Amino acid sequence: MPAAAPPAAAATADPAFARCMAGLQATAASQGIAADRFNAITAGLQPDPTVLPLLDAQPEFTTPIWDYLAALVDRQRVDDGRAMLQQHRELLQRVSAQYGVDPVTIVAVWGVESDYGRVFGKRPLLQSLATLSCAGRRQPFFRGELLALIKLIDQGDLQAQGLTGSWAGAFGHTQFMPSTYARIAVDGDGDGRRDLVGSIPDALASTANYLKRAGWRTGEPWGMEVRVPAGFNASQSGRTQRRSLADWRALGVTGLDGSALAPSGLPADARAALLLPSGTKGPALLVFRNYDAIYSYNAAESYALAIATLADRLRGSNGLVTAWPTDDPGLGRDERRQVQTLLLARGHDIGAADGMIGTASHRAIQVEQRRLGWADADGRAGQRILRALQAQPQAQAPAAPTRFSLPNNYSAVQSPAIRSRSSVQQIQGVSSGQFQGLDAWLVETPQATAAISVFGGQLLSFVPKGQPDLMWLSPKRAALPTPIRGGSPVCWPYFGRQGQGDDVPAHGFVRTLPWELQQVRRLDDGSIELTLAPPALDNLGLRLTMTVRVGRELRQQLVTENTGKAPATITQALHNYFRVGDASKVDVDGVDGLDYLDKFENYAQPRRQQGPWSLRDPRDPGRSDRIYTQAGGHYVLRDPVLKRRIDLRTEGSRSLVAWNPGAEGAARMADVGDGWRDYVCLEAANAGPDVVTVAPGGRHVLLQILSSAPL
Repeated sequence: MPAAAPPAAAATADPAFARCMAGLQATAASQGIAADRFNAITAGLQPDPTVLPLLDAQPEFTTPIWDYLAALVDRQRVDDGRAMLQQHRELLQRVSAQYGVDPVTIVAVWGVESDYGRVFGKRPLLQSLATLSCAGRRQPFFRGELLALIKLIDQGDLQAQGLTGSWAGAFGHTQFMPSTYARIAVDGDGDGRRDLVGSIPDALASTANYLKRAGWRTGEPWGMEVRVPAGFNASQSGRTQRRSLADWRALGVTGLDGSALAPSGLPADARAALLLPSGTKGPALLVFRNYDAIYSYNAAESYALAIATLADRLRGSNGLVTAWPTDDPGLGRDERRQVQTLLLARGHDIGAADGMIGTASHRAIQVEQRRLGWADADGRAGQRILRALQAQPQAQAPAAPTRFSLPNNYSAVQSPAIRSRSSVQQIQGVSSGQFQGLDAWLVETPQATAAISVFGGQLLSFVPKGQPDLMWLSPKRAALPTPIRGGSPVCWPYFGRQGQGDDVPAHGFVRTLPWELQQVRRLDDGSIELTLAPPALDNLGLRLTMTVRVGRELRQQLVTENTGKAPATITQALHNYFRVGDASKVDVDGVDGLDYLDKFENYAQPRRQQGPWSLRDPRDPGRSDRIYTQAGGHYVLRDPVLKRRIDLRTEGSRSLVAWNPGAEGAARMADVGDGWRDYVCLEAANAGPDVVTVAPGGRHVLLQILSSAPL
């Protein structure tokens, strides 16, 4: 047989990386992985040197334990965990009966490892493991993990494309390392594959199997918080220093209330270790065999305590009683968002209040610490800075970054006449006409029809072949130039009055101006694409172009260009009014777990969405006006009356606005009235704290894709 070709990665990699991958190919061949399969799986791999510093910066060992636990065992994770226990009750009961591990502990592992499947890690898994296999310390360990991963892909358990995880190679719902996956993972849903990425049953069953094989004992506690006597010798603590309960009693260790140690559920010969994670002045914990099983999942005390204490919180406890020995305890995500909101109110440009304290937030905190006269301006987000910002009178914020003045030529360009630089009459499928009394461009393709208003450049209708219209248009709308109620208004360069005065139109300038049709083209698949733009506006420094592609689906794209000499900050929305059979019966998937700001609460406090959006939500019954921040890009509106689903996919949109005024609110709106039941607004947006800053000469693209199918 001729020699196998070198790995594909070697063709463009640095020489050391190429030699390493060639050696790994030979090792893989000795373990039964054919050279062509190895090459196909590792094709194009390049080293990622940014993972190497992380070998010595793991948060379990570098973060104060009170910060670590505050971040992982917060109100949000507890609330979400309880919801998961309810949602997957039958599955968890079955898994628990099979493996002997209680549902709460399984869910606690899931919550700490991936926030219940929301955070898998963003690093390409093969690239990270290949880099760590060829550079840095612990190369033999990571080579074993890389080969284990390649085997899993080769065997069909996993797909290489798009596989991401942590920098160290853990991945999936409960973050298994590849070698652990190979040994421990089980098929929990009976489909013949062990898929811990795409299958929650596989992931939770595999987690239970891991804990069982690590020595989990059914019905026994992981540990308990205790009290140690004054002057206790801390050298007697540590996970490996086990003693009988009688010995601990003799050393003066008691329950928190001073009672004799008598934990339930343990055998008479149970042995325990004493943990003092912050010394004798902080919490003391007596831990048993089940703690060791948790610890084996990730060998760090802070990690194991996060799972153990989260499990206790899910059971209904209030967490650890003894305070940590610090005057500056850590913050949960709600509190971190509060800090960021206070920083934004003081004019700091830190992006969104997302609870993720990054470099910009740290720098802003340092500025505030110095302003407060603190000697230790370290930028740390803790209770101390939160209390200080809450107590200080709010500084007068500078002018809102999205503030715009009325363009000088705004009135002059409001003429309603149709203007076009395209010979639309010569393009089959596009014509100028009227739609429900509005001047519009009418589009007809083999897959769908659509109508786009000249006034506001507004999508009025999109009708996929054989289906009802996706859009709702008010039959009671006022005469122009009052904005058109319905369809998909273009709100730009601001949404709402975020920094705007009453001297400018609500929701932007362009929805009350006539637009120009600049270009029309027919694509190979029969769809038709229109390029449109509002008139140029004086003293704005921004230019907007919109393309609308009508075919089996509708693709609508807003392109914002900064033509000025300074950065420009905007908000925006495509304000979709989706036609429904009964708004009170509609559900919207894709928002579970997202944070939202509620207009009915004056956007005061971020809330966490539980399950689908609907007007039946007890927090917001019968009406809704929410901005989901840091939102994803795929939402599904399920309409049981019209028996269809509408899919909304977005790119370049960090917010979703969900709005319906309900009966009481609609009664005050002449162009809605009893029509509130006929629509639900789901708006692809950048709104609230999710502003967009466009550099001089730069551009931003907001894209939405609409489609529908029978339910």
